[in-house]
Amino acid sequence: MSTDYDVVVIGAGPAGYVAAIRCAQLGLSVACVDDWLDAAGHPAPGGTCLNAGCIPSKALLESSELYARMQGEVAAHGLHIEAISLDVPGMMTRKDRIVRDLGSGIAALFRSNGVEWLHGRGQLLPNRQVHITAPDETGQQVTGRHVILATGSAPIELACAPLQGERIVDSTGALNWSTVPARLGVIGAGVVGLELGSVWRRLGAAVTLLEAQDSFLSMADRQIATAALKLFRAQGLDVRTSARVLSTRDDDGTIRVSYQDAEGVHELAVDRLIVAVGRRPCSEGLATAEAGLLLGEGGFVHVDEHCATNLPGVFAIGDLVRGPMLAHKGSEEGIVVAERIAGQRSAVNYEAIPSVIYTHPEIAWVGRTEAELRQAGVDYRSGQFPFAASGRARAMEAAEGMVKVLSDARSDRILGVHILGAQASELIAQAVLAMEFGASSEDMARTVFAHPTLSEALHEATLAVSGRAIHLAVPRRH
Repeated sequence: MSTDYDVVVIGAGPAGYVAAIRCAQLGLSVACVDDWLDAAGHPAPGGTCLNAGCIPSKALLESSELYARMQGEVAAHGLHIEAISLDVPGMMTRKDRIVRDLGSGIAALFRSNGVEWLHGRGQLLPNRQVHITAPDETGQQVTGRHVILATGSAPIELACAPLQGERIVDSTGALNWSTVPARLGVIGAGVVGLELGSVWRRLGAAVTLLEAQDSFLSMADRQIATAALKLFRAQGLDVRTSARVLSTRDDDGTIRVSYQDAEGVHELAVDRLIVAVGRRPCSEGLATAEAGLLLGEGGFVHVDEHCATNLPGVFAIGDLVRGPMLAHKGSEEGIVVAERIAGQRSAVNYEAIPSVIYTHPEIAWVGRTEAELRQAGVDYRSGQFPFAASGRARAMEAAEGMVKVLSDARSDRILGVHILGAQASELIAQAVLAMEFGASSEDMARTVFAHPTLSEALHEATLAVSGRAIHLAVPRRH
């Protein structure tokens, strides 16, 4: 027996559940299929982002930063704390409560918007039919006039470092430890590796990150990445680039990691190891062969500029498709697809999608880097301003980092903004808004920013594009 809907969404992560809610807001009948279960075996919407990614990691980053600050940083404020005790299980309980509460919120949004939440694994069949296998292995079939595929992604596994209980884990496992390892190794010094490495370093672990690439944070602006690496190493993160892992073995409780760099083969001894080398789309088994869904390199679902697949009425969004694997990118694609299904004209501006690394200090950027502009032959101007010259940053004991603005040399339109510093994740939104409206650096330079704020550093950086920064010593222009 089949049930018909206007839209069937497979996946209830930040791409899928947002698409489902927006479809319902537009008056469409919607079913959202998802098979995620929490530790107690209960259905849990929110996908990896909520259950095992963005949200739990940020909860632990916040807790660990408070712990690190109380251990020493607050002394600069004239505050002296005699004794601090660490309760890792308490941190985990807080993290789990936040995840549970937000998951309940999504379920409530489904109910209030009339989205039918179907628990189970969805598989696309021909003619937009979806087979749902429930946790108890019973099945049902539904049909949608449209189907949105949003099954997200999963951590990439390494044959040279197979997962092993609590000793060798992926990013999910590293969010659930109840004790702090004395020695922690991390394979991969990207976003996930840096964030998880930061959590456990703050809590007392000696952390070594092995990055196979020659350059640190190759996707970020080189000047920002170089400055960030220096700060991270000063904090105690041992980041080793050009380090390709060859094998791992458990030597009576000690994990021995063999890796190779330009100087030869080395061995790293750790108590626990995190594998954080990226993610892969969850497209395996998503559709039957008879459905005819076209997949591209790496298992990504092939889509056009509007996220339409090769099958009529079938769309794919989020980590399943090209572009950065970011929750907010997936959510925006979900909204756009919902609106296009409803007959509206809607599109995603992929040139204005921010990226953030929630380390301390944070790193955030939007638009293109200097290297990308040079490679494209674009004539550009650059303006920079250090947080060391910001009164608010000084008051916060957060003077590390800088803001960098890149604009077109002819039109002055902002092409990229790169931030290393406190609350960069919040500051970057101002740059995204400016780029979305096609602002020039002069537009931002002529905008009044409150004083004293961290955002004044962005203001001064836009002034610096034309050599007019007020609180930065520059050669005098005549």
